[in-house]
Amino acid sequence: MYFVHDSLDVTYRRPQGAVQTGQTVELRARLQGDGAQAFVILADRGGERLLPMYPVDGLVSAQFTAAWEPGLMYYGFLIRERGREYYYCGTSGKGQLQEGRGSLWQVTVYDAAFETPEWFRRSVAYQIFPDRFRRSENAPMAIGAAYHQRMGRQVYLHKDWQEEPLFTPHGGNKDYAPDDYFGGDLKGIQEKLPYLQELGIGCLYLNPIFEADSNHRYNTADYERIDPLLGTNEDFENLCREAKERGIRIILDGVFSHTGADSRYFDKRNRYGNGASQKKDSPYYNWYRFSKWPTRYECWWGFETLPNVEEKEPSYGNFIHGPGGIIEKWLTAGASGWRLDVADELPDCFIKDIRRRMKQVDKDSVLLGEVWEDCSNKQGPEGRRGYVDGDELDSAMNYPLRRAILRFCKGEDDAYALEKQLFSLMENYPKPFMDACLNLISSHDETRALTYLAGGPNRFVASRAEQAAFRPGKEALARAKRLFLNGTALQMFLPGVPCIYYGDEVGLLGAGDPFNRRPFPWGEEDMALHDRVRELVGLRNRSEALILGHIRMGALSGRCFAVIRYTETECVILLVNPGTVAASAGVYPSLLYKGPDGAAQVPMEGSYRELVTGQRVRVRGVLSALVPPESYRIFVKENRK
Repeated sequence: MYFVHDSLDVTYRRPQGAVQTGQTVELRARLQGDGAQAFVILADRGGERLLPMYPVDGLVSAQFTAAWEPGLMYYGFLIRERGREYYYCGTSGKGQLQEGRGSLWQVTVYDAAFETPEWFRRSVAYQIFPDRFRRSENAPMAIGAAYHQRMGRQVYLHKDWQEEPLFTPHGGNKDYAPDDYFGGDLKGIQEKLPYLQELGIGCLYLNPIFEADSNHRYNTADYERIDPLLGTNEDFENLCREAKERGIRIILDGVFSHTGADSRYFDKRNRYGNGASQKKDSPYYNWYRFSKWPTRYECWWGFETLPNVEEKEPSYGNFIHGPGGIIEKWLTAGASGWRLDVADELPDCFIKDIRRRMKQVDKDSVLLGEVWEDCSNKQGPEGRRGYVDGDELDSAMNYPLRRAILRFCKGEDDAYALEKQLFSLMENYPKPFMDACLNLISSHDETRALTYLAGGPNRFVASRAEQAAFRPGKEALARAKRLFLNGTALQMFLPGVPCIYYGDEVGLLGAGDPFNRRPFPWGEEDMALHDRVRELVGLRNRSEALILGHIRMGALSGRCFAVIRYTETECVILLVNPGTVAASAGVYPSLLYKGPDGAAQVPMEGSYRELVTGQRVRVRGVLSALVPPESYRIFVKENRK
């Protein structure tokens, strides 16, 4: 008996990937056997049912209607032959015929009205850790430091911009604290808007900028005030105004699952005079979960400096997402979106309320979430999270893509593993969500890509001293830069919003926190690397195919990966070879059939220019090329008038 189904082949599953509510889905399979009969095992919230499959065009087929509410459905196959039962099960692509029940394919069902803002999907984003990007000519370091010192907080000011961040206790303290500042500020970002505009950036994602007792500011002290070390509320409005004039929008980091203990809301050190730990009649008392007031309370991951909040408390919800609340305040001041810190620790209802308020204030505002896994099937205390359903997040930080790209570029995984991971995401994510995913390869929470590719220390294993001391050799660094450009090229070609972490484009190194938050190396930039990144960003910004076009992709061999992006009139092809030997590549569109665009014809034939070498080639049905080791090649079709 023979049975095959491939969830990534339009021959066997239409439509591909996630589907809209109420949409018809057809599943097909190839069946050969003596009187064998096949059934679809269909599972959803209502339980399981069997759908008989009938002969159609030499295959067997069954159809079903997707649920009318967003969620997940699953399917597999039951085959009966001569009184025996077999199962055909899998998770992505082809499955396996077996006698026992196995995993089922996932079908994500999302709201048919779900849309994500087009301006964001067209953008290349740039993430900035505000204290470390740029110190303006008139930086408010002294004013901001004086304010925090009057509040009784310790502040260490770096005199030299190029100093190493502190990573050991200082000032007689027992433990390390992130209380050293380089003086990066909002005016500093504003002064560098021409640089960002020239780089091709359309969106800035800023790590927290509100008053807090740390340089990372994830321990918010006052949601309504820009930290004095960064500037004023007016400075923020001015930054947003000029950025928009230059075609750049700004997304803020919202830390709403916890506050700082040293905040006007909790006020553990009695600096503000009306906090929940000081008065039981404080307006903020019900925001927190005390087991024994005021000393025992629920904290974020056990850190007493980060008391968790009760997001379902009406007064807290109204403060954050109610009329005139924090969400509305900063959108009105000029922001174009929010990124939710630890979104997986926020209740679904809270995220939905934030989204509703955002879209009421600005329907084109963007709501991102920090989620480190596949967003479509992540589980939480409430059950399956609804991030991709259409009424919560617009997008998420695409950490699964980051891991897949870097492991491929470093040689830890081959091209087939990269293909599997990318198709899994495309299969599970709704297209509006996928096209808006923040595709990063570095961040403030991860080892910088260049350090990772240069063989840097594991941030989970190495000591901070070992991480601080790491400096790759000349050859290792040069190789890492070549591999980094391979990863950046993939970023620009894959569906989603590419995101550059500040300084990556000029060769900034760093392992774990705080070394991944080193100051931008103004005056010591690797401009050769910068120019290559700028070329890739520019290509992405100019190409409708790269922004919103169809995609064919896949492994050509263990070390060579191909991506074709195309519209009816445009075709751009990327070949990536991070291996140590040259790769001969033959790109046949008919062999790259997997995914939702497997039936969309590729306008392949024509004259192409290769952007790295300037070589011109004529393509008739197949593109043949030699890709040097640790390199990429980009072929752009030349349209004739």
